[in-house]
Amino acid sequence: MKFSYAAVGAAAFAFGTYCAVAWAADHTVDQKDKQFSAKQLKIKVGQSINFRNLDPYFHNVFSLSDAKTFDLGSFPLGQAKSVVFDKPGIVDIECAIHPAMKLVVEVSK
Repeated sequence: MKFSYAAVGAAAFAFGTYCAVAWAADHTVDQKDKQFSAKQLKIKVGQSINFRNLDPYFHNVFSLSDAKTFDLGSFPLGQAKSVVFDKPGIVDIECAIHPAMKLVVEVSK
């Protein structure tokens, strides 16, 4: 059986590209008018949320919850940042700049 390294490389690249697409953000939560686009969200372990800033000012999305602690830092209009939720539990998410912004994520197995 003959094969070329170019064909193997192309197949590996295609598979890697497919995997990158398959692992893209599972959910998107927009930040608009100093609010999250959802107040509550139910997701599965291993899924992610892409936080997209649609406001003309910075947001800083973070959580101090035991199930998932993170701080995405400040990011401006047009940028987005993602978080993968790797264990079950309740995750309270806020914006450090706009304290009225709150989201509760229930992560289940």
